[in-house]
Amino acid sequence: MKDKKFDAVKMMREIRDKLSKRYNEDPEAEKRDLQNIRKKYGIEG
Repeated sequence: MKDKKFDAVKMMREIRDKLSKRYNEDPEAEKRDLQNIRKKYGIEG
């Protein structure tokens, strides 16, 4: 494989791992994040 300047798969894996760790430590954090996103974009749910 060639060296890539930008590796999207690696980036997504790192984001997923970081969020997984955060949400396992604080289960309410995911709910708060989703509520904030809904409020920001005006999504009812």
